Amino acid sequence: MSRLEVAWCLERSLVSHIEKIWSKPDDGIWEVRGKRRHFVHSKVMAWVAVDRAVRTMQEFGEDGPIERWMRLRADIHDEVCRFGFSQQLGSFVQYFGGKDLDASLLMLPLVGFLPAEDPRIRGTVAAIEKHLMNDGLVARYDTRTAVDGVPGAEGVFLACSFWLVDNYVLQHREDEARALFERLLAIRNDVGLLSEEYDPRERRQLGNFPQAFSHLALVNSAHNLGAAQPAKQRATRKPAS
Repeated sequence: MSRLEVAWCLERSLVSHIEKIWSKPDDGIWEVRGKRRHFVHSKVMAWVAVDRAVRTMQEFGEDGPIERWMRLRADIHDEVCRFGFSQQLGSFVQYFGGKDLDASLLMLPLVGFLPAEDPRIRGTVAAIEKHLMNDGLVARYDTRTAVDGVPGAEGVFLACSFWLVDNYVLQHREDEARALFERLLAIRNDVGLLSEEYDPRERRQLGNFPQAFSHLALVNSAHNLGAAQPAKQRATRKPAS
């Protein structure tokens, strides 16, 4: 069996597992220690896995239950849009039925779940700008809510601010994207490394150091600001529900 065949077998197994568990509550991208919830980001990542498997079958002719997984993809998309969006806030929310925001929602246009110009995405970006930004940088979520399960505050999360850069690029807000990107570059230490978080008040890096998550987000934003623009390539593909 070739490596490509092995890879497709693994992908099929993963999607088959997602098919069984996607509708269950979970701990979210931040692995919070509060009760399990139906986190929107988790549902969207399940949609991404199914969508990419469907595209693999469509574009490369791999064998699989394409019709069933197309229905599954549509079911996940519909559920997120129905239960993960607040008409009152004009924004997607952290978890189904909630009223809180989460910076992981910035990933929705970056993975092609909805176009960046969709009013629901524009509303989500605007809400995050209004409620989750501290001194021009983005926090993961409001730590004063009960979702975390632990007390105390934290700094802004650097990867989330890079995700906002990418959203600005997709919304053709290039000047704002470059300004925020330069601000983030200025936070690096003397050898160009970033931590997990940053304290805008004390002007110092916090948390795990160095943090690969921050550097990966930096590289992605650099590509999105340059010629490659991988987020724009994903966003301009025909949306598939």
